[in-house]
Amino acid sequence: MTQRSETGAVPGVGVASGAPSLFSEDLVFLDAAATTSDELFSFLSQELMQKGYVAPSWQAAIQEREAAFPTGLAFETIALALPHVDAVHITKPYIAIVKPRTPILFSAMAGVSDEPILASLIINLGLLKHNEDQVHVLSAMMEMFMDSAHVARIAAQTTQAGMVECFQSYLQL
Repeated sequence: MTQRSETGAVPGVGVASGAPSLFSEDLVFLDAAATTSDELFSFLSQELMQKGYVAPSWQAAIQEREAAFPTGLAFETIALALPHVDAVHITKPYIAIVKPRTPILFSAMAGVSDEPILASLIINLGLLKHNEDQVHVLSAMMEMFMDSAHVARIAAQTTQAGMVECFQSYLQL
């Protein structure tokens, strides 16, 4: 289990001190209308390209990667997906959070389940491996989603600012 600071955050996870946060209110999409992963990736591609986070190759790359290496996960209190692509498709690091209007079907991560996952939360990791440690970020997120009290806080969020604060307070990214 990851050690936590007095504030409850996971220390040592995130970008270098003084660097901007990986979370941004303009990358939190509440009540997203997408009903399939392809619709979601199309929507995110437009948003992320427009804001300068991803290359034009991002959408095809994330669809291909999700088909080959599914990211759906079901925890005790939440089902989610953690789609991501190789750093070559990222122009600046980010983490996008999507809370769809209705859950979106994702295939389960290999070795987790043979059943598809109806994801009520999608966290798109746009990490540059040489700057942010993707393994540590994923590990910290896994721990966060096993904390039922924190998952309840996440599920209750109705504003972009609240969602960012909720993630940052736990992960310090």
